[in-house]
Amino acid sequence: MGETGLTPQDIADQHGISLRYLHRLFQPHGTTVNAWVRTRRLEAAREELARPGAAHRSIATVAARRGFTSASHFSRTFREAFGMSPVQWRSAATGADPVPAVR
Repeated sequence: MGETGLTPQDIADQHGISLRYLHRLFQPHGTTVNAWVRTRRLEAAREELARPGAAHRSIATVAARRGFTSASHFSRTFREAFGMSPVQWRSAATGADPVPAVR
């Protein structure tokens, strides 16, 4: 889920339902369409950050690939959702140093 321009209207159109009905589908679950999309994007970013093969990608690149246009907003949102920064998560998940040594 990396489409930065993805809107609730796009989702409704893709499923052949009205925007109003789409929003009503989310109400019983105590969430909104936008919150659901953001959560899916955060989970995809978290999975990517944990993959050793993605270690060469910067946090900003991972954020952009998952639809976040601001790396700082992504970092704040990630910390709120998972209780640690994306750098800390990557380090814990891969066993890598959080900040590579400069030589």
